[in-house]
Amino acid sequence: MVMEEVFEKLRTLQDVLSDKIALELEIQDIPKLLLTQEELLARLKKSFIEKNIEYEAARERVNLLRGQLADAESSREKAEKNMDSISTQREYEALDKEIREASEKEQLYRKELIKEEKQFIELDEQQKRDTSLIQQQETELSEKRASVESEIADKKAEHDSLMDREKDITPGLDPDVLFKFERIIRSKLGLGIVAIKGGVCTGCHMILPAQFANLVRNGEDIVFCPYCSRILFYQEAEQGEQDFFDDGDAGSLADLDDLDGEDEEEYDEDEFSSEGDEKGDIDFE
Repeated sequence: MVMEEVFEKLRTLQDVLSDKIALELEIQDIPKLLLTQEELLARLKKSFIEKNIEYEAARERVNLLRGQLADAESSREKAEKNMDSISTQREYEALDKEIREASEKEQLYRKELIKEEKQFIELDEQQKRDTSLIQQQETELSEKRASVESEIADKKAEHDSLMDREKDITPGLDPDVLFKFERIIRSKLGLGIVAIKGGVCTGCHMILPAQFANLVRNGEDIVFCPYCSRILFYQEAEQGEQDFFDDGDAGSLADLDDLDGEDEEEYDEDEFSSEGDEKGDIDFE
């Protein structure tokens, strides 16, 4: 296979890989859309459980006060009935004291009961609202999950289609080059093969040494940019631009060491950016 055919395959594969990688990221991110709603539902359920404890405690206090009030009322009524059967002053004084104490307890319990019943009613209404809200959130979340699962299924089908296209394109290409190529596309925002134009890599816009530019121009091997790691192919310069350098116009790849620290840092974009061999092939391992 001539190099021009290889480059054309790589350019076609680049589009397929870019779309495939974008879909993989989308499939990974789609479930995150549910996180906010799931967190909200979890907070509602936690709050419901905490308030339910308070609700049950209020119910117990109301029932206790109702029992105490009933006992106080019964004690007062019994003492009042006994008033008809007393025969001495001492008996009268004792019953009168019993009636007064029972009445005081009755008033105290009734006052406390009114207060507790009011709080209990408020808690009961709040629990009913929370129950309704939780049911609504669960229904919405269930529908959202179904929608997300459907969307993921559609994107996986599209991803599988791209995988089939990739398999149709890759026969005849070096597996090692393909491995590096996909890693480059993943790290370079979908751009894995770029032109060298006027001695400049159009991926990272760095000026390449003359012998390196000529190596790309010859088109005998796959060459990786020593700065951004992308695969390079030759493209005619536009009018007014220098087509390629003479060997005497610029240094060899060894001159890359003369770049100051600022330039090296700016263009050493990821783990793939390292000085290549004399053909510009980068060690990705």
